[in-house]
Amino acid sequence: MAASSGRVVFSKLSRCLNVTASCVDCVLQRCLYCSTSTTTYAKPPLGDTQNQPSSDSPRAKKISKAMLAYLERAKEHDKFMTNEIDEYEIGKRHLANIMGADPDSFGQEDIDRAIEYLLPSGLYDKKARPVFKHPEEIIPVRKAAQFGMDGRPFHYLFYTMKPNFYQIMHEAAVKSDSLKQYEDTMIGQGHHDHSQQTKIPLDGSEWIDRYRLEQIVIEKITEKNYNQFVTLMSRLCGEAYSLREQEFIMRFRRKLDIQSYTEDIKPPMVDESGRRYMDGEGQRKTATASVRVWETGTGLVTINGTDLLYFRNIYEREAIMFPLQFLNKLGRVDIEATTEGGGPSAQAGAVRLALSRALCSLVDKETVERMRLAGLLTWDVRKKERKKPGQKRARKKFTWKKR
Repeated sequence: MAASSGRVVFSKLSRCLNVTASCVDCVLQRCLYCSTSTTTYAKPPLGDTQNQPSSDSPRAKKISKAMLAYLERAKEHDKFMTNEIDEYEIGKRHLANIMGADPDSFGQEDIDRAIEYLLPSGLYDKKARPVFKHPEEIIPVRKAAQFGMDGRPFHYLFYTMKPNFYQIMHEAAVKSDSLKQYEDTMIGQGHHDHSQQTKIPLDGSEWIDRYRLEQIVIEKITEKNYNQFVTLMSRLCGEAYSLREQEFIMRFRRKLDIQSYTEDIKPPMVDESGRRYMDGEGQRKTATASVRVWETGTGLVTINGTDLLYFRNIYEREAIMFPLQFLNKLGRVDIEATTEGGGPSAQAGAVRLALSRALCSLVDKETVERMRLAGLLTWDVRKKERKKPGQKRARKKFTWKKR
């Protein structure tokens, strides 16, 4: 019906415009294609290859403005890095010649020693001292393009401006939900056992800092974002079966350096009666203490020739006995302590530190590490703050009067 009406219309147009029948048929074919096509623009017939865009036309190779800008910045950055690396190599050869070394075998350790020798610095913070390293170690890594030639982003979280960070947050939330579902399944099957170790142990490690997290995601992270990250990851670690996600969690935790006294621990000595004992010394403020601990005993405690009542305050007594309670050695060892200087609180702190150091020789290395994490082997360096001129005491001010 549409074709017949079209022929009638175009037959009248042919008389008025003096066109041929072949032209009318060609126009009819285009009109029929447009009436049956669902696209906005008409597609030329298969035989008409003259109007079809070729692969070499500008339309087929159109690049978005965002990609052009990125390619231009990447080109400038590559040029900048090339110049920096060339200057680094030249400087390294000059430094090797100054130190009288072979430039080809002059490594980073040699460079650090040379810089420390030629440019001595009294700055306390090592990050503030002069350094000479490869540009790739100092200049931050640039983020790769997050979109294609047509300007379409690769990541579905591209428009959050922090896709990598929110991807980690999303994975943590999904893993937390899956652990809850697994816990419900185990409870339903009657296999949930609280006595087994199902939570991930976090002893000896801590969450990475904000700077390290920015290096992982290659994105700028605010303090608020970092706090949200720590909160969500801590919630994931608190799940009943968080040990199943140990690999994911430990990617964002840093192992603490073991600073125990394993190297300074001396073997226990033996007295005339054959009992093993060990001496320890401690200090707190201006007080000092010396403690001798016998490995086998009845719980006898002697402080300056008297018993534990040498300290009248119960909190000071509890502070002294806490190392024994922590190691479950109450009533099993004998203690003889001598302390002088300072006040009762300072003397109690000095005796506690000396006792803890002496007990290190009577336990294994794992227990020593537990004592360190509990703060028993840390010297409390706090002291009374001095009085300030123009003030009543260290912090307190004189009463201000207007008149």
